[in-house]
Amino acid sequence: MGSLRAGSILSGFVGLTLPLMPVQAGLVRFAPRLARHLPHWYHRRVCRLIGLRLEIEGAVVRDRPVLLVSNHTSWLDIPVLSAVAPVSFVAKKEVGTWPGVAALARLQRTVFVDRERRTAVGETASEIIERLAAGDTIVLFAEGTSSDGNRVLPFRTSLFAAAKPSAAARPVNAEVSRIPTHAVVQTVSIAYTRLHGVPLARADRSLVGWYGDMDLPPHAWELLKAGPLDARIVVGPPVPLDDFADRKALARHSEDEVRANVVRALRGLAPDAPITPTRPSGGPVPVGRHGPDAAHAGRMV
Repeated sequence: MGSLRAGSILSGFVGLTLPLMPVQAGLVRFAPRLARHLPHWYHRRVCRLIGLRLEIEGAVVRDRPVLLVSNHTSWLDIPVLSAVAPVSFVAKKEVGTWPGVAALARLQRTVFVDRERRTAVGETASEIIERLAAGDTIVLFAEGTSSDGNRVLPFRTSLFAAAKPSAAARPVNAEVSRIPTHAVVQTVSIAYTRLHGVPLARADRSLVGWYGDMDLPPHAWELLKAGPLDARIVVGPPVPLDDFADRKALARHSEDEVRANVVRALRGLAPDAPITPTRPSGGPVPVGRHGPDAAHAGRMV
């Protein structure tokens, strides 16, 4: 039955995806604003097709450019975040060479980063700044890799250089030399909590987590065979990017908030439950409560 389920999902995925790819390609070329929204509509249907139910706390603001900073557990994070809001992603350049995945990533207007070239930071910063200036919502997976779902890995401050570039790394062109003053950062914390309605134990989360040297096709097949999943997504309140002195302050704020909300989700606690998680270094993380911007708490997708 598991193989039948997985085969049915893949057939439905192909039937949904292939006809929409040329439509999205045309929108990317001729109507960029509309090209932001078709992937959002599409991924909400992909989540339903997979049997992935989303419990969303908070909301991504829609009237300002947003940098979304998220933890990263699985390839499932892509449809999950795309179902939460119209977004584009920052990804390592290798993703642009993966068969099938590369085409879908480009159609969602992914920003590719070459981590092997130090000079690429300025180029990436320029593109991200231009995209934020155009009103886009950009997702940054700040751990730099994916985890097993049981923890949040330390955030890499170097990955924030594009969003909070130093004076030396900023592009020369004055028109795109700085982040728009009304741009904000919001954190997104993702935790996969149930399979067939039964809470996932620590040992079971590796079924969802895609990390290390795992191959994508066999992992995806086994996960689709397993059954319907629940995920809890917590969106933090918006904070102006100009409020952060540098990339380290931005990374520290984002990591603390994401880690706290993942711990709450894995423990089944309310979004405002007081906790004191620790960073991998052992230091305590100061945990605050969501403000009034965290609207639409508890809505289901």
